Amino acid sequence: MATTTRLAVPVSEYLHSSYSPDCDYVDGELQERNWGELDHAEVQGALVHWFRSHDREWNIRAVTELRMRTGPTRFRVADVCLIARSEPTEQVPQRPPLAVIEVLSPEDRVSRYQERLDDYRRMGVRHIWVVDPQHRRGYDCSTESWIETTSFAVENSPIAVDLSVIFAELG
Repeated sequence: MATTTRLAVPVSEYLHSSYSPDCDYVDGELQERNWGELDHAEVQGALVHWFRSHDREWNIRAVTELRMRTGPTRFRVADVCLIARSEPTEQVPQRPPLAVIEVLSPEDRVSRYQERLDDYRRMGVRHIWVVDPQHRRGYDCSTESWIETTSFAVENSPIAVDLSVIFAELG
């Protein structure tokens, strides 16, 4: 269950600390993320496997659990992130990635998730996708709406994934 630790933590301390599991940083507060359940882990792993199997062909990096600076005092840890190999390498990216994929856990709350998605939008992320493993659904959240979809794609590129393939892998 996600909780918020109400301690004023300086940005520099957050960036030079490691947390297990890693947590978001929102305006001086550490926010734990939901994680650790089998459905979440399997979907996250299957998505990364899919994108990594095409990484050279699509000229992307597919990474998990990546801290990104979404604002001056906000850092989010994305479940899956797609980064163009043509972008300069940043250990804690400040430039928007090609896409962010979040995998829901049963304890996730829409209101809290909406704040996370809004941070990605303010950062400039154009493709924000959410996967609900429990109900085997996907949502394109690139706009302020949650649009149910069966596949995700980056326009004008070959980068795409059909969620039925991902869910079929899981049995």
